[in-house]
Amino acid sequence: MIDFAAAYGRLSANARGALWMLASALIFTIMVTLVKYLGHGYSPALQAFYRQAAGLVVLAPIILRDPRAAYKTTRPGLLLFRATCLTIGVVMAFYSYQQLPLADANALSFTRTLWMVPLAAFVLREAIGPWRLGATLVGFCGVLVMLRPSPESFMNLPALAALASGLLFALGITGMKLMTRDHTLTALIVWGATLGLALATPMALLEWRWPTPLDFALLSAMGALGLGSQVCYVRGMSLGEAGAMAPIDYTRLVFAALVGFALFGEIPDLTAMAGAAIVIAATLAITLREARLNKAPPVSPE
Repeated sequence: MIDFAAAYGRLSANARGALWMLASALIFTIMVTLVKYLGHGYSPALQAFYRQAAGLVVLAPIILRDPRAAYKTTRPGLLLFRATCLTIGVVMAFYSYQQLPLADANALSFTRTLWMVPLAAFVLREAIGPWRLGATLVGFCGVLVMLRPSPESFMNLPALAALASGLLFALGITGMKLMTRDHTLTALIVWGATLGLALATPMALLEWRWPTPLDFALLSAMGALGLGSQVCYVRGMSLGEAGAMAPIDYTRLVFAALVGFALFGEIPDLTAMAGAAIVIAATLAITLREARLNKAPPVSPE
């Protein structure tokens, strides 16, 4: 019988990190598959509510063990701003996953890395060199290729929602960067889940629908998977070198394309995939550049 624990222990740090990153990509793909599958009966706001509620249930043992430490904060205003950005961002992202092909929605979600560049300059006061600025502009050119600008494209609300969610996630990551100076990661996750549930509840009540037992199980699983994907991502990034780990996150685009074709009959659009390739190349270039400069990559908030 194979001793998996021993085999795992013999792997290099990068190999162990890669396994966690692959797990994160797979779990994330399962989560968005459930988002799309349940989209016929449950609005994005309702799905966001169940996601936050399930995440808070999973975090309950950590909170109950030491509530004071879990909720320790010195900047409640910034926490509320970050939670608002992420909650609205999740609702918009879920809308895009429901309405767009899974591969397209995944590709547009990576624009959060592009939005981080101007935010880093104006909010974090980081120096933005010509190389990083050029990669950002190329990335947004890829977005234009995907959207194929025309009067009709401005009515493509799911694609615009995906772009807006990327911006909101980037704002949330920027807030996290500011608060990691005096907050633990546990406190940020706990506060994010708690405030996220409080903010999602009013939106969910406007479109409330009691789920069937099966749907309730799937909605709860969707929420737990969202938190699990984040945990695996953080674990992978903490074990391996950022430059080696970052490219693995993009495997979820491949997984999404395969699942979209197998379960939903989505045929990849060549022009959209060409634009997605440009977006991924640009965001990957930015991420690898930051890794070489020894800047920690942002934690995925999705």
